[in-house]
Amino acid sequence: MKDGYLNFDEYIRQGEPAQREKAEAWRMAIGLQAVDGLNVSDYLRETAKKNIEGDISVDEAREMVKQYYITKTTHDEDDANKEEADKVSGNISKLLQTDSFTYSVTGFASIHRSIFEGVFKHADSFRDYDISKKEWVLRGDSVMYGRWQDLRLAIEYDLDQERRFDYASLNKDQIIEHIARFISGLWQIHPFREGNTRTTALFTIKYLRMLGFSINNDLFANHSWYFRNALVRANYRNIAKGIEYEPVFLIRFFRNLLLGENNTLRNRYMMINPPEEWKMPDSELTTSTGQVQDKYGTSSRQVQDKFLTDDENIKRLVKTVGNRQMSLKEMMEGLALKGRDNFLNLYLTPALKEGWLRLLYPNSPRHPRQKYLLTIKGMSLYQEVSRNEE
Repeated sequence: MKDGYLNFDEYIRQGEPAQREKAEAWRMAIGLQAVDGLNVSDYLRETAKKNIEGDISVDEAREMVKQYYITKTTHDEDDANKEEADKVSGNISKLLQTDSFTYSVTGFASIHRSIFEGVFKHADSFRDYDISKKEWVLRGDSVMYGRWQDLRLAIEYDLDQERRFDYASLNKDQIIEHIARFISGLWQIHPFREGNTRTTALFTIKYLRMLGFSINNDLFANHSWYFRNALVRANYRNIAKGIEYEPVFLIRFFRNLLLGENNTLRNRYMMINPPEEWKMPDSELTTSTGQVQDKYGTSSRQVQDKFLTDDENIKRLVKTVGNRQMSLKEMMEGLALKGRDNFLNLYLTPALKEGWLRLLYPNSPRHPRQKYLLTIKGMSLYQEVSRNEE
């Protein structure tokens, strides 16, 4: 597996933009299989490389993997697991190479179907029984998952609450804590028989991109099991044993993802009542420069704050839009600009590309009533710009 990641790293560092995007998609797709202890085959890696280099499309790659297992004459003990990992990796890579996203119960189910197409007969079907799962991090205990009779209503409720939530007054720390809480609650419903964490991970990436965040898939590729265990700890409570919900591990993951922090992500630190040698040592609460880290395990000076920008044009545009929805003409008037090309090249296009603004009608860019508004990330920048000018 490490050799495979090394090849992906080379494409990500030195490849053309299209190659970097594909390599990132494949690396995350393969890394997510660790959630269920699965490893992909060498054949899948070779096929992924052909897609990255542009020799075949992602759909052709998926078909080649399908035919490989149909025509395979020799069989190993782990063939079934590798077949699942290979097919699912291909499906996830395709999802990540497309921008489509539907924020709804149907959209959530369609992600599951897209991931497990050709793998599970029950892809996108909600379970019709209650479940429990023995968790290593809970020493064999289980999170209390949603009742099967309430699954659809529970997802609808969580999505509707999030849709109505007002981020405008939150600082970046509060934004991240809220996002972690939302994703944690959605995962706890566990609507599918299998593949809930992989589905939640893909939904998370798609949703955060919709909010304006540029998501680096490395964390999901390299820390997928941590992501799952952090979700478990955020949803586990046992009053009799004196154990409360512990969201800090999941918040650390999201701070690394969204702020570029370098919080320690080790699975053994999450085990309840860990042996002494598995507890987080005091040395990991101090940075290399001797600064004491905050409750998330990082020093503020180490953070590359992705909620801020040095681009003065973007700051001006964000301040102009504020809490409103504005047309292209209204934004140009607000900035006192007359040159359309200049506005597009120096203001609007960079703001959209970097996730500060979004379209009111994203699926119809040329909509006659198209407006532009700030993303969640843009709102945070707007607060910062406004505060600095007071």
